[in-house]
Amino acid sequence: MLRTAAVLNCLILLTCIARATAADLSHAVVVTPANLSGPEKKAVGMLVDEVQQRTGIRWPVTSTWPADNGPAVLVASHAAPIADKFADAPDKQAADKVEGFRIRSDGPHVAVLGNDARGVLFGVGYLLRHMHLNRGKITLEDGLNVTTAPAYPLRGHQLGYRPKTNSYDAWDLAQWEQYYRDLAVFGCNAVELIPPRSDDDKTSPHFPLPPMEMMVGMSRVADEYGLDVWVWYPAMDKDYSDPQTVESALKEWSEVYEKLPRIDVIFVPGGDPGHTQPKYLMALLEKQTELLHKYHPKAQMWMSPQSFNQNWLEEFYGIMQTEPAWLSGIVFGPQNRVSLKQLRAAIPAKYPIRHYPDITHSRQCQYPVPDWDLAHALTSSREAINPRPLDQATIFRLLQPYTIGFLTYSEGCNDDVNKAVWSGLGWDPGANVIDILRDFGRYYIGDRYADDFAQGLLALERNWQGPLLTNEGVYVTLEQFQSMEKKASPEIMKNWRFQQALYRAYYDAYVRARLIYETELEERAMDRLRLAGKSGALAAMAEAEKILDSAETRVATDWRSRVFELADALFASIKMQTSVSRHKAISVDRGATLDTVDAPLNSRLWLKERFAALRNMSVEGERLKGIDEIVNWTNPGPGGFYDDLGKRDFQPHLVVGPGFDKDPAFLESSHTGFAGFGPMRASWKDHAESLVETPLNMHYDGLDTNAEYKIRVVYGGDAPKKKIRCMANATIEVHPFIAKKVPYGPVEFDIPPTATKSGELDLSWYREPNLGDNGRGCQVSEIWLIKK
Repeated sequence: MLRTAAVLNCLILLTCIARATAADLSHAVVVTPANLSGPEKKAVGMLVDEVQQRTGIRWPVTSTWPADNGPAVLVASHAAPIADKFADAPDKQAADKVEGFRIRSDGPHVAVLGNDARGVLFGVGYLLRHMHLNRGKITLEDGLNVTTAPAYPLRGHQLGYRPKTNSYDAWDLAQWEQYYRDLAVFGCNAVELIPPRSDDDKTSPHFPLPPMEMMVGMSRVADEYGLDVWVWYPAMDKDYSDPQTVESALKEWSEVYEKLPRIDVIFVPGGDPGHTQPKYLMALLEKQTELLHKYHPKAQMWMSPQSFNQNWLEEFYGIMQTEPAWLSGIVFGPQNRVSLKQLRAAIPAKYPIRHYPDITHSRQCQYPVPDWDLAHALTSSREAINPRPLDQATIFRLLQPYTIGFLTYSEGCNDDVNKAVWSGLGWDPGANVIDILRDFGRYYIGDRYADDFAQGLLALERNWQGPLLTNEGVYVTLEQFQSMEKKASPEIMKNWRFQQALYRAYYDAYVRARLIYETELEERAMDRLRLAGKSGALAAMAEAEKILDSAETRVATDWRSRVFELADALFASIKMQTSVSRHKAISVDRGATLDTVDAPLNSRLWLKERFAALRNMSVEGERLKGIDEIVNWTNPGPGGFYDDLGKRDFQPHLVVGPGFDKDPAFLESSHTGFAGFGPMRASWKDHAESLVETPLNMHYDGLDTNAEYKIRVVYGGDAPKKKIRCMANATIEVHPFIAKKVPYGPVEFDIPPTATKSGELDLSWYREPNLGDNGRGCQVSEIWLIKK
């Protein structure tokens, strides 16, 4: 008993010590110099507002230190006289760094001292992320001593007010200001706007303001906070070799230049959208730069070589060697045919490079989810809620050293977690991702959720890793979020970031439950078809079809209902459009994941189509032959090999290459791609693919040197009009460039005997060279190597 009492006393003492090291700031005042700049005033306003929103406490703001020396938070430039109270002979180099700050806490006294106005803003953001903000209570770790400055000078995000986005088009100016604040808290110093004319519809049913009026307001608010304003301005006209087209473009763009209160940079993509030969595009931009300076004398012009074919890329390189004076920098974005490292080496060092990473899409994009399961790809599709913190960190750390920073490509708030990770790493590339996520959970969700929510976000990323059928962690992730959900207050349940995580947890679990069910149904249907020789073809197909149709009887209906409830809650809270019919999303592939939540996850539609064709045959033997083909679909016969390309565990002969960890854009690696809905075999809805001129490679060994072989292959993918060529051992043509079979289905080609005489075989596929565009087209869904 005495020992137990002693242990309890020690625990109580340790708890008291821990509490004693957290200073109580609940009754603090905010002290600022009287002569704050506009952005500094915005930073102080942000501090006071965000604390009140989370605690119900509104700190008074004063320009004098409290007479009783009570709790106080000083917010100022480090050069302000009032900051002398916290003078500590700081590291001179750190103190002089642009956008840096110092934070010191001494009991109930805290100082946020910025090196400049932005340093004040980001210091306030750091303080907000690290305070413990609870209803009626504010505390901060005592003895906090932080001196920091950003590693990268550019840390921003594209925020496009346009119909194509999954939420942004419904936000009013107050919501935009709140989001600017949210981004600034994690160190964002730039936003990128989009002009009224781009590759979008002219209007959206959600627009609260006309596009030009909103763009002006967004530029003004960014300026008030001291944030840089970039404008992503695609050159959309068809022919800039025409002088009249150029004059029209100058007039159109000048209206934007004139109306926006702040422009720091115009960024013109070379493609995606737009498609102009470099010599004409760059001649246009030289004139646009001159016009831009009429309204914004210090503004810069940047451009990217996106979607260029090889000839255009070489022309672009040639122009860059002349070092055009009007051009300030180059952007590396999606659809670049060379790597960031190669681009950096090819252009003069005087031109900085900005990274334009796609953090918003999950498939058919710059940095797709590696080895994504087909069930996820069919349901979550391209623009789902997609926290990928560790993947984003991999991309950042591998590629950022070649750049001055980044402005990410975003199509809505679905990628909100990814924005925080990029901003956090842009400030400190060595930061631990889990610490960024804990800040995310603490600040956005609540103090008590810091670690639980952070771990939940990592779990959501793991939900998308490996085969979904065997990923039992998906259900554990849901249980973790359900535990948080049960304890959540009504206020937290209305928090859109909490709703997003819950939506994904329920969504993934429901999809897995369906996948298990529909996989089992297809296996049972195949068992019935295998008995067709005894029961007869018509009876076997009838029984198999009845089993497959059982998929219409839903499973896990409580999870499905919760997904729909959360979808509606997200539309109410942040205008996230997860459905075309319910929320007026612009299209299914633009974040409308609610509309694909019940997409078929097996081959039942294709099987029903095949059954219909077989029933029309009058000869029983032909029907049985057709059924035998179905049940033995993946059987390559004696001495043969089969690969279901696109499924990580069923493509043993695929040569993957460097892979995501070294090549996240898959410019030198094969990766899994997706295409197609409707009555296709599930094996045709995914594929292995390579990009641009990189071949897709397979390797076989242990072949019979005395045998002859043929391949049966299905050329799938999302580029049915792109031609494809197959070579054996790099020098032997199996077939020349041919059009893909559409509708998709198997085609056969003989392998020349000389190709296999060594007992090994390399097969390589190529798409047509020098096409530019998104680089896709070399896409193979299934392959059999069959012994003749």
